[in-house]
Amino acid sequence: MARSDFRFAWAARARYAEVDAQAVVFNSRYLEYFDIGITEYFRAVGLYPEPNLKGAPELHVVKAEVVYHAPVLLDEEIAICVRCEKVGRTSLTFAFEVHGGTGEDLRASGTEVQVHVDEPRGRPTPVPDALIALFEAFEGRDLK
Repeated sequence: MARSDFRFAWAARARYAEVDAQAVVFNSRYLEYFDIGITEYFRAVGLYPEPNLKGAPELHVVKAEVVYHAPVLLDEEIAICVRCEKVGRTSLTFAFEVHGGTGEDLRASGTEVQVHVDEPRGRPTPVPDALIALFEAFEGRDLK
């Protein structure tokens, strides 16, 4: 996907604690970047209407995938791009890309599937229509 296909990007910088002995971002850190990105994406979409994430729906990650394209170096600026790809009956699929700087410099891509759950039991429950409407309004397209 092109970076321009994402309506949301979060700027960050590769910190010392995130790199390995080769001075490149360690592979597991990309999932942390995805988590930072999706948290800020959710905020931009309007998923966190109250402080401390109060009132937010309960979503659990059931699948996460990272594809590495090129390394991110220590102190390098990156953009964490996030978009909702589709909504199923109980799940939402998100796409991620990490780019170097501000251009089309793809370093990693990935997907994540999150399931809407009934917190007391942790069982999948249908994604509420109001939640679907938030994502569709932000993305400007039908997601079902």
